[in-house]
Amino acid sequence: MIAMKRIGWRRVSASVLVATAAVAGLSACAPLVVGGAVGTGVLVATDRRTAGIQLEDQSIEMRAASRLREAFGNRARVSVTSYNRRVLLTGEVPSETDRALAVRIVSEVENVAEIIDELAVMSSPSLTARSSDALVTARVKAALVDARDLSANAFKVTTDRGTVYLMGRVTQREAERATEVTRSLSGVQRVVRVLEIISEEELARIQPRQAPADTAAGQR
Repeated sequence: MIAMKRIGWRRVSASVLVATAAVAGLSACAPLVVGGAVGTGVLVATDRRTAGIQLEDQSIEMRAASRLREAFGNRARVSVTSYNRRVLLTGEVPSETDRALAVRIVSEVENVAEIIDELAVMSSPSLTARSSDALVTARVKAALVDARDLSANAFKVTTDRGTVYLMGRVTQREAERATEVTRSLSGVQRVVRVLEIISEEELARIQPRQAPADTAAGQR
């Protein structure tokens, strides 16, 4: 279990699960990276965030990355991933002072509700290691799609130095299943869950709105 530094700026109503599971493998993720754009038609329909929140998350990622780039240039590698206005920071910075500065910069971005600080004070990994992280992320996403008992679009996946971060709004059952699927994959060193846990009842309320899109996706 690793200690995660969390800075709360406004309370998120859903209960939050932040846990880690040690696993085997090796790798790493590129300088000032934005963590994934809003999807098209089916992805928006099956995402458990509202369309408005998805746009907010995309805006947070873009604005935070831009401000970090202005502050650090090429001397730091910070990846910004936002889900439901909760922002995960991964990557490397030269010093603890820079780490605190990066957190402060992102905290001042409009609509940020919480920051999960996973930045490391160390030199950036090699291009080979970052490419390996990208492959691990792709592998995890594909495995979540293949798991018929999971809704892959409920999860946002980021990999950094072999650690896979899972974000999303999911039930406890889905969290455990996604962790099981992820840690069985080659290249995964560890799984960190940064998840908002919802009840099975809340999931049942969400699913009817997703059914048409899911059915259409399955027919293609």
